[in-house]
Amino acid sequence: MTGAELGYLLLCSSLGEPDRKPMTLPQLRTLRRLVRQAKPESLAGDVTPEHLMFLGYEAAQAQRIANLLSQEASLRRYLKMAQRLGITFLTPVSPGYPSRFSLLEPDIPPVLCLKGDAALLSTPSVALVGNRELLENNLHFAQEVGRQAAKQGYTLVSGGAKGADLAAQEACLEAGGRVVCIVTDQLYQHKERKNLLLCSEIGFDLSFSPQRALHRNKLIHALGEKTFVAQAHLGQGGTWEGALENLKNGWSPVFVFDDQSAAAKSLVLRGAKGVVLADLKEFGKLSPAQTALF
Repeated sequence: MTGAELGYLLLCSSLGEPDRKPMTLPQLRTLRRLVRQAKPESLAGDVTPEHLMFLGYEAAQAQRIANLLSQEASLRRYLKMAQRLGITFLTPVSPGYPSRFSLLEPDIPPVLCLKGDAALLSTPSVALVGNRELLENNLHFAQEVGRQAAKQGYTLVSGGAKGADLAAQEACLEAGGRVVCIVTDQLYQHKERKNLLLCSEIGFDLSFSPQRALHRNKLIHALGEKTFVAQAHLGQGGTWEGALENLKNGWSPVFVFDDQSAAAKSLVLRGAKGVVLADLKEFGKLSPAQTALF
């Protein structure tokens, strides 16, 4: 890994130490902005508190960041542990980092932990989201998205959760397809499978948290060239909130199963396009909803 890649890990990962307090995404966003504004020669050599104070940080903040960057022994231990577990890393300055995550700027994930074939992140993909408890027809829709992704040569992006995620994922893998699964718990506990890439943010040892789950939804919507919604609860839940945020920010076109539910109708009114099983036969022919008159 390059020095810049290692820097992202030092700043943003727990490095397997529960008491370590890495930078948050907003804090990293501020640092990146200040570095871009600075003259390159002002940051030459090792980063010191003086460098950081030059950027505008107060002394205590500058010392904290410098301390994070100095913990190279912890980083070496963490990288050795990752190697034993078959885990690799990508950062925004790494070759192969997903270009579609630029859609999330300025909140792009600073560290991706991977278990499996990282090349899947660069393949054509579609995303599938939905509730954990599904009606029968909605379950069939999720499974058909997975099967069609395999048949049409797309990688399926999902969150690996019970319900829509797993239904689509298993259907895709059983049909010989590829899956990128973005998890929100301890990555190293997930078993590797053929054609499955497991991915988590920040650290491979981190446990589940609601905050990680919410940000995971953004990654799923951004990584898929199209996002399918199998089922949502009107006005609540991660599927609903994620779809609304996508529609607001335009990360990918949203196609919701037209199950005549209040949630599906509401998403259509907000810019999603209603689809049925027959519409899934050619993903390439699905066009986004027309949300403007001209």
